[in-house]
Amino acid sequence: MNKNEILKIYGTDYKGMTKRLLEASDLAVILADRKEKLRIGIKPNLVSPTPAEFGATTHPEVVAGIIEYLQEECQPSTESITILEGSWIGDKTSDAFEYCGYNALAERYGVNIVDTQKDSATEEDCKGMNIKICDCVKTIDFLINVPVLKGHCQTKITCALKNMKGLIPNSEKRLFHKRGLHQPIAHLNAFLKQDFIVIDHICGDPDFEDGGHPLVKNCIMTALDPVLVDAYVCEILGYETSDVPYVELAAELGVGNKNLKDAHIVVLEGDNSEDLPKSHRILEISYGVEEIDSCSACYGMLMDALDRLQAEGLLDRLDEKICIGQGYRGKKGKLGVGNCTKDFDICIEGCPPEAEDIYNALKKICLEK
Repeated sequence: MNKNEILKIYGTDYKGMTKRLLEASDLAVILADRKEKLRIGIKPNLVSPTPAEFGATTHPEVVAGIIEYLQEECQPSTESITILEGSWIGDKTSDAFEYCGYNALAERYGVNIVDTQKDSATEEDCKGMNIKICDCVKTIDFLINVPVLKGHCQTKITCALKNMKGLIPNSEKRLFHKRGLHQPIAHLNAFLKQDFIVIDHICGDPDFEDGGHPLVKNCIMTALDPVLVDAYVCEILGYETSDVPYVELAAELGVGNKNLKDAHIVVLEGDNSEDLPKSHRILEISYGVEEIDSCSACYGMLMDALDRLQAEGLLDRLDEKICIGQGYRGKKGKLGVGNCTKDFDICIEGCPPEAEDIYNALKKICLEK
C-alpha cells in the first residue's frame, strides 16, 4: 500500500470486509518488512458507553477483523496485541469497554486491553509543545488507529488525527481545550506515529461525536497517512481543510499530506457513494452559545439538549446567551452550563451535566417566556 492511497470497501459483513481490506492493503507485508516481532496496539474510538449503531463508537466487528487477520496472517511478525483507549471526560472507559463489547472481544481473542484513563503519563516534547502522553504507548511498536468518521460539535470533524487524543490523560485533555484543541492535536500527532489506519465509516453521525443521528454508509477504509485521511473526511462532510485548522497545522508539522489531488482512492467492493448531507446541524443550533475552553463532553451534552429544543420549536424562545467552558471559572453571568459557571445567576450544574438535565432546565426557561 502506498502513502497516498485510501482503500474502501462497502457491505455489511464488517469483520469479513475488514479482513479482505487488510489483505488488499498488504498489512502482513508491512509488518514483515519490519523484520522483528512487534507489539501491536489497536486504538478504537470509544468516546462514551454508546453502541456503535448510534454513530459514535468503533464497531467491535471491525476490531475483531483486525485481530483475526493479525493472528491468522501475521505470524510470526506479531508478538502481542493490545487495545488502548480512554473515553472523554465525564465517562469511564471501563464502562465503554464493557458496554461496547470490547471486554468480551479481548477475552475471546486473548488480547490485552488498557484503559488510558487509569494509566500513568510522561510529558514529551511534541515538536515544540510539551504534552503528557500515556506510558502504555511506549509498550507499542506498531499502532493501528481505528477511528470513526464523524462530525464534531467543536472541531467540525473527527477521524484519524483527533482520535489520538484518547492516548493522553484526562488532565491533558482539559488542557487541550484551554489551548483551543487544534494546535495541540496537530502537535500530538507530530509525536505519535500512526503506522496503519482502519476507518470505520459504517454509520458515523455527521454532526456530533457522541452520535444520535447515525448516517449509514456501510463502508470501511484503510490508509497510511492520517492527514490525507482527515482531508478526505473534510471533503466528505462538506468542509475545507481551512475549516479544520488542525488538519493544516499537522501538514505544516510534517505529519502528512493534506492535498487530495495527490490521493489515489480505490474502491475494492461496492458503490462509492458519498452523498452525505451538508446541513451541519450542530453548527446551526450553536448560535446562542458563548463558549470558552469547554470540554467536549460538556459542550456535546449542551448541543444534544439544544437539538431537542430546536426539534420542538422552542429554541427561538431562548433569548439569553448560554455560557459554557473553563474560561468562565470565577466569573459571573446570567445563564451557564457546567460547574465552571457555578457563580452565574442560573447554573445547570455538572461536570459534565447530563443532556437530560440541561434540556429540562432550558425547556423550563423557554416555556416561561
